Amino acid sequence: METMSTQPPAPKPLATAPARQTAHHHGLHDHSAQGQSLEGALQQAGFYPRLVADVVADALDGRDCVAHLVHLETHFDRAEVRRHITVLVLTDDMLVITHVDDQQLDEAGEQTVAQVSTESVPVTQIRSVVLSYVYAQPQDYKPSDPVRELTLSIAWSGGQRLDMGPASCGDPQCEADHGYSGTIAQEDIVLRISAEADGLQAVQDAKLFARALRAVNTGSAAPVPHNGPGLPPRPRMGVFGNRLSRGHQR
Repeated sequence: METMSTQPPAPKPLATAPARQTAHHHGLHDHSAQGQSLEGALQQAGFYPRLVADVVADALDGRDCVAHLVHLETHFDRAEVRRHITVLVLTDDMLVITHVDDQQLDEAGEQTVAQVSTESVPVTQIRSVVLSYVYAQPQDYKPSDPVRELTLSIAWSGGQRLDMGPASCGDPQCEADHGYSGTIAQEDIVLRISAEADGLQAVQDAKLFARALRAVNTGSAAPVPHNGPGLPPRPRMGVFGNRLSRGHQR
């Protein structure tokens, strides 16, 4: 008497789905300790992610990413919605800044161009990294309270921003000319990240990036700039000095 097997037939192997082309960008070597990879941050931003990834990879020129900051902003200009993205990538010896925005050439929006700017700054030329915080309800502050808004200012070229306005003597009835007064801020790029507009994680990522930038910039073993010993520092290219003062317009 034959014994019949009660085991079900072995299932046929399932076909493996092909990997998505955007799963990994071979030009982005990300060794950062941040929770989200550089490519993942670009994909989440959703602003021409393939184009931006290629531009950033070309600017990195094979260098490994130590830390990154991706900041997408949306501005409303009358009836037109404008978006632009700023990507900061820190390597062992360079700070690579990439800015991309788009522009419609016709009213129907069928013809669009992307304007791309990149700048590479040796970390040894960075003069200051300034963080400004905003906390809500400081009278009730607890160590677990998150930062509601953060402004990151980075200066490397000696460029300065001058804000001026008419001076006054404090007398509302005085009509004399008191000249002008103003303030000077040393900065080349300013990014403003708010929890309300960008999310709490974006604020935390900006803090982590600034911490990594300061660690590389002030490290005991300072990296050697790419222009080599004995050569004068690379002059500022002036790409971002007057344009990258970015903040959410409310």
